[in-house]
Amino acid sequence: MPNLIKIQQAVDKFKTLIEDSILQGGIEAKEALIRSSKLINYIHEAVKSALIENGIEKHRIYPPLGQSSPEMKLAGFLKHKHQDVCVAPVGYTPENETLKEGLLREAEDYYGRAYTERVLAINIRSQMSSLAKNFDTLYERTIAEAQNLHVRCQKMVLGEVYMIPVKEYNPKAMKRKEVAFIDKVGAVEKYIKSFQAINGRLDFTKEDYKYEKVCLLLVDFSQTPAKIYNTNQELIDDGLMPKDSQASIIELNWDSFTPSILSTYKARFGS
Repeated sequence: MPNLIKIQQAVDKFKTLIEDSILQGGIEAKEALIRSSKLINYIHEAVKSALIENGIEKHRIYPPLGQSSPEMKLAGFLKHKHQDVCVAPVGYTPENETLKEGLLREAEDYYGRAYTERVLAINIRSQMSSLAKNFDTLYERTIAEAQNLHVRCQKMVLGEVYMIPVKEYNPKAMKRKEVAFIDKVGAVEKYIKSFQAINGRLDFTKEDYKYEKVCLLLVDFSQTPAKIYNTNQELIDDGLMPKDSQASIIELNWDSFTPSILSTYKARFGS
């Protein structure tokens, strides 16, 4: 049976692999590694481990701990999509259903709406470069994923873990097969405020664009071990957020993510 992994172990493994790839093959090797999904799978495993540590039985988690398949492919209003990590509901079995509305009208849904609505689904993403440049596209996509499922399944509990570096790897150095970081801090405050706006959907009758719980995983990969930010004061002390900022990482940090999303699920569907 695979071992559980803490989030600190996961981001340190992420850092080691990405920097080894830069030293060995430069920017092309780094980009190929990111496309392979090998790096982000460490964060997947940390999410699964946290669920297990908070009382979820291993056999209910898809893909299972230590594996990247099978994923649950759930039907929403717009599309079918594989979900990164799911917890299967207790007391329900999939019932094949022909969809009657949305872009998937007349398509077959293996699970059926009643089952799908009671799945706890968590998606995990990272953006390691061009944080400011790509923000609009990435944010719109994040909102669309929540809407796709919530429009069809109002009560469904959705989570999002989104990892960004507070300092980006320097592309010029990578071309020379060197590890260095851009001194200029990225759009940290903008990301915090934006993810605050889609976090904490407690009333399932509205705000289908929101997630029941979001974790914005802010990591400084220039430090060893990699530093994960959990408090506003840590961000202020490191010059990543002004003292008078209205942004707050407290409700978006890793430590609050799993207990909060499981609490919301329990309130909505029972234990």
